Amino acid sequence: MRAGLPLVVPTVRAAMLAALAAPVALLVAALAPAAWIVAPALGGALIVLVLADALIAGRLDRLDVTVPGDTEVGAQARIAINAAFSGGSRSGVEGVIGGDSRLFPGGRTPFTVETLPDGTASAAAAFTPSRRGTGAVDAAWLRWTGPLGLGARTLRRALSQEVRVWPNVAAARSPALQMFLKEAQFGLIARRLRGEGTQFEALADYQPGMDRRRIDWKASARHARLFAKEFETERNNPIVLAFDCGQAMCEPLAGMPRIDRAVSAALAMGYVALKGGDKVALFGFAGHPEVMTPFVSGGGEFPRLQRAAAALDYRAQEPNFTLALATLAGRLQRRSLIVVFSDFTDPTSAELMIESVGRLVSRHVVLFVTMTDEELADFAMAEPDGLEPLAMAVTADALLRQRALVTRRLQQIGVDVIEAPYAQIGPRLIDAYLAVKRAGLIG
Repeated sequence: MRAGLPLVVPTVRAAMLAALAAPVALLVAALAPAAWIVAPALGGALIVLVLADALIAGRLDRLDVTVPGDTEVGAQARIAINAAFSGGSRSGVEGVIGGDSRLFPGGRTPFTVETLPDGTASAAAAFTPSRRGTGAVDAAWLRWTGPLGLGARTLRRALSQEVRVWPNVAAARSPALQMFLKEAQFGLIARRLRGEGTQFEALADYQPGMDRRRIDWKASARHARLFAKEFETERNNPIVLAFDCGQAMCEPLAGMPRIDRAVSAALAMGYVALKGGDKVALFGFAGHPEVMTPFVSGGGEFPRLQRAAAALDYRAQEPNFTLALATLAGRLQRRSLIVVFSDFTDPTSAELMIESVGRLVSRHVVLFVTMTDEELADFAMAEPDGLEPLAMAVTADALLRQRALVTRRLQQIGVDVIEAPYAQIGPRLIDAYLAVKRAGLIG
């Protein structure tokens, strides 16, 4: 793309020279008033040097900016910048890309351009999206400086491009998980899984070490030798990933909203579930139910799950657990595994959440997932060296005690609670899902 007309601006070096020249001009005016002409002469000479240096920097013939159409939240992406100059000599080339704050902190990200002897230049502006959604890339600014470093030429290019930020599924693509799926009993090869589960499959000779409760005494009596029942692990079990999209889940955790951390862990588990033959649906709620997808099954449907997760919005409001979970329960016809991703900030909202989750336990298996607030734990464990740190430590300790109380109450009503740092939520969730599936608790 051919460049437009640039502007000529002084550099920081030129401004510093002007600032140093001011005391000299005052000194000349005080000691030799007749030589006042020296001051404007120095200023004029500096202006001429700035203009000449900017002109010597050469002309920008072409500026191309390539913006990636898609990326994932929390994953680093790059914008490619290519430029071509003609004539002159440059001491440096730099620029800035401007756009949506979900793409760039503060709405801008700088980059430095490497110039080759033939006049071409290239750079890559790295950015890490902090939220899902579609972010606009509005403009690019480029500045190249002359050999003296006094004058520079700047150009602004409007871009009007967009970047779609998807949920992060790096955990589902990880080599460790792929190897696990190939070797585990819920692997990539469709086969009948014998030995666990609750669905009867066949009789086999009893072997030492088998559970004696699996012995079929009638068949053993008929054949005069011990036979044991083999069971098949159930498939096509319904699994619902339910996300609280309210205010507490939108708060940042290590630079990303909690809900995005939860979505990444949930998609990793959903990938394992789809590969294991189960069917998965997504449910999102805040003040009212917002997203409820149909159940999908098969590994090839995982992109549909990712697209549905991208539609989960951020809501600065308290979640209505009573309405949301009652609506979800009314839509489920079979006993299902419901994984609730949420957090709580006060005892009142926690009490309503416990009551609503308790109504699900009688018909469904419920996993409650929450992320450890490591910052809160640091405040509580820090050694206070003043009244303010002491007050913060006491408050943090009280909040942690409230969280522990809510966790115990959930466990008492039959909910399996997973509370861990965000980096461990994904593996812990997969382990819990496989334990529920092996025990035959759903379906």
